[in-house]
Amino acid sequence: MRLQPSLPDEAQAASGVDEASLVARAQEDRRAFAPLYVQYADLIYRYCFHRLGTRQAAEDATSLVFEKAITKLPSFNTRSFRSWLFSIAHNVIVDNYRATRVTAPEEQALGVIDPSPGPEERALAMDEGRRLRQALAALPEDQRRVIELRLAGLTDHEIAEVLDRKYATVRTIQRRAVIRLQEMLQISAEPAREARNANA
Repeated sequence: MRLQPSLPDEAQAASGVDEASLVARAQEDRRAFAPLYVQYADLIYRYCFHRLGTRQAAEDATSLVFEKAITKLPSFNTRSFRSWLFSIAHNVIVDNYRATRVTAPEEQALGVIDPSPGPEERALAMDEGRRLRQALAALPEDQRRVIELRLAGLTDHEIAEVLDRKYATVRTIQRRAVIRLQEMLQISAEPAREARNANA
């Protein structure tokens, strides 16, 4: 799946237009959806990849998200387009879990290789990423979802829309999740610090 297809010049030029205008145009003509796809494809793919843990599953889910978005676009009205799109992504992932009965998708992502340059930087990044994924996987489901959407770049209000929860509830869940993550990451970092100090 190509997440960044070649687009006609007019579609690329339209990317400078405000989002509400792009959405209104796409509601009238599906071909005008291209700039919205270009803007959000990578964000949706990364969110799906983080939740599902494999490239193939993330690509399939991303394709399905945009297929559903184009189909449902005529009925889109008041919400922010981004939160609406992430709501679709959230539902696609939930449906995927139900269909495949995956119970711990984050654990599958533990072995994903970080493509950053340099072996030392890669090793450090992989260790930090592994610790974060393990900590996220240990959170209660509602806390994990809020943090994953936050990491995907959504605001608290958008997260509340995606999860169909009250804004204050999302803020409370997020605060508890951050405290819990800090505790877990602090605990898991202590043995590594002790080992470095012993080798110094």
